[in-house]
Amino acid sequence: MNDKIVQFMRDNDKVAVWLNIKVLEARIGYSRISMVVRDDILNAVNICQGGAIFSFADFAFALASNSHGKIAVGISANINYSNPALLGEELIAECSETGRSRKLGLYDVKIYKDENRKLVALFTGQVYIKEDKFEV
Repeated sequence: MNDKIVQFMRDNDKVAVWLNIKVLEARIGYSRISMVVRDDILNAVNICQGGAIFSFADFAFALASNSHGKIAVGISANINYSNPALLGEELIAECSETGRSRKLGLYDVKIYKDENRKLVALFTGQVYIKEDKFEV
C-alpha cells in the first residue's frame, strides 16, 4: 500500500485524529490499527461508546478499502458487539478484504482487546469503488 495514502488518511480523517488512532500495518486489502479507550469516549455506564468503536472499525475499513489506490467509499456497514471495552484498554482492529470486484468491495473488521485477543466487536462493510485514483 502507498505510504502516502496511509499518511494522508491518518492526518486528514478528523475522527481518526480525535480518537488518536495509530496505524500499525497497512497493505493491499488489509489494515491493523490501535487506539486506547479514553474517558471522553465512555458512555453513561462507563464503557466505551459504541459509536467510538464503530468509528474506529470504520477507519480500518477505509484504510484497507482504499489500499488499491482507487477511491472507495462506504455504502453499507454493520457492527455487532460482544464484549465491553473499558477505560484504559487498548483496542486493535484488523480489517481484511473478503471480496473485491471492479465496482464493489467487501471487508470484515475484528476489534480485539488485551493479550488474549478477546473479541469486542465484529464489523462488516461494503464499498463502492470509484474510477478516480487516490491522489495525494
